Amino acid sequence: MSVLRFGLLVCVSVLACLGHPAAQGRIVVPPGGDLQGAIDRARSGDIIVLTAGATYVGNFTLPANRNADYITIRSDADPARFPAGQRVGPEHAQWMPVLRSPNTFPALSTAPGAHHWRLQWLMFRANVGGIGDIITLGDGSTGQRDLATVPHHFLLDGLLIRGDPTNGQKRGIALNSGATTIRNSDIRDIKAVGQDSQAICGWNGPGPYLIENNYLEAAGENVLFGGADPAIHGLVPSDIVFRRNFVTKPLSWRGSQWTVKNLFELKSAQRVLVEWNVFEHSWAAAQTGYAILFTPLNQDGEAPWTVVSDVTFQFNVLRHAASGINMLGYDYHAPSRQTRRITIRGNLFYDIDATRWGGDGRFLLIGDEPADIVVDHNTVFQSGTFLLLYGLRDGRPRPVANMRITNNLSWHNEYGIFGEERGSGLPAIDAYLFRPDIRANVLTGGEPARYPPGNFFPSTDTFLGEFVDANGGDYRLRSSSRFRAAGTDGSMLGANVDALRRGVPRGDTPTTAAGGARQ
Repeated sequence: MSVLRFGLLVCVSVLACLGHPAAQGRIVVPPGGDLQGAIDRARSGDIIVLTAGATYVGNFTLPANRNADYITIRSDADPARFPAGQRVGPEHAQWMPVLRSPNTFPALSTAPGAHHWRLQWLMFRANVGGIGDIITLGDGSTGQRDLATVPHHFLLDGLLIRGDPTNGQKRGIALNSGATTIRNSDIRDIKAVGQDSQAICGWNGPGPYLIENNYLEAAGENVLFGGADPAIHGLVPSDIVFRRNFVTKPLSWRGSQWTVKNLFELKSAQRVLVEWNVFEHSWAAAQTGYAILFTPLNQDGEAPWTVVSDVTFQFNVLRHAASGINMLGYDYHAPSRQTRRITIRGNLFYDIDATRWGGDGRFLLIGDEPADIVVDHNTVFQSGTFLLLYGLRDGRPRPVANMRITNNLSWHNEYGIFGEERGSGLPAIDAYLFRPDIRANVLTGGEPARYPPGNFFPSTDTFLGEFVDANGGDYRLRSSSRFRAAGTDGSMLGANVDALRRGVPRGDTPTTAAGGARQ
């Protein structure tokens, strides 16, 4: 990384314990040095350099910067150890300085209005007892009540963040800032007993956010937006891009004391793009095992503007889970706005299995009247219902308006598309879907008479024969498959698995299934 301002080496021994400028624009903080002093003295464009392998203990605060040039805090290791665009992992720890809180407060937090800070090639350890947040960007409390005080423009690049293996950690990053990027980082051992835990969670920051190419591990919700009423009136976390991340829970947590919920949840968020990620390992525990939740929640009843809207979930791999996606139209216990414009497109879901993972084995659960929902070009191997619709008002269904279900490859199993108190197939569709478009879907083993025309209902053997090797985990369609050009747009049905192989993070390929394809 280039140094923006060079000058003469200043050799003043009395400043050695504070961190001394090695050259203008470069501040070296030796082991045992005063990192907070260096942070306070840094000017826009400066680079604060920490010693790889050294531990810096404190509750460090990033103050307001003077202008829009980033101040960087990074390791003194050779940048060649961290190739551009490569996600860091445990093997990089030897080249990183360690920051650690001496108590239950964050190791790193921000002052009101702080902006333009870059954190690069650093390791953060758990707080005492695994309590609280390791990093806090912005303020999730009533201390941040207006947008003018929101810290903004942070770049977190190549960080290792670790909970305690024994005590866990409540949260890795509390994301209540504006304009923040988190990339190429690795967050593990975020877990708690009797409470939720998250690798990344935001509820009182406006965005935009780019979360890209990270390994994210947490017991509660690996990633959560919303879940607490924002102190800023009218605020909804917005303009979120979540791309090329590997999101997982270690199987060693199954049956443990840790409170396990889901992999990705939106309780208040709008304009969200979730693409080219791998999501895996979501089992029935503290929740029923749905991996992905789009469920608005006005937590304390003080935020009636709460909404989940304009979400695109595309080109992802979701595997080894009790169920797929849970979508709710309105908060069920306090006022909220309606969930609208959700697109689920081009994804591969496999090993969605109630026998292996508990729960329901469903692909989709949709309730209480969301609107403008698109489910298109997904390949789904699930053990239970394709879609369960629910939600009654005075005994009458609350319909989903403008739902399009097209070009999907899946199993019908016992119920296919099912509606609460209406049964399977057309009775459910007529009761719960207003102006639906249901065409060019494969519901293997279903009965054509129970569904709208223009869909396909092959036998199990015929369906499996359309794939290269579904039982072996290869979900590409054969070149001779009759579904290659059967889509409403003339393209192949289901997900483009070749594109997924190229697009998901390197090494995280959708080619290994737990067990066979038959659900």
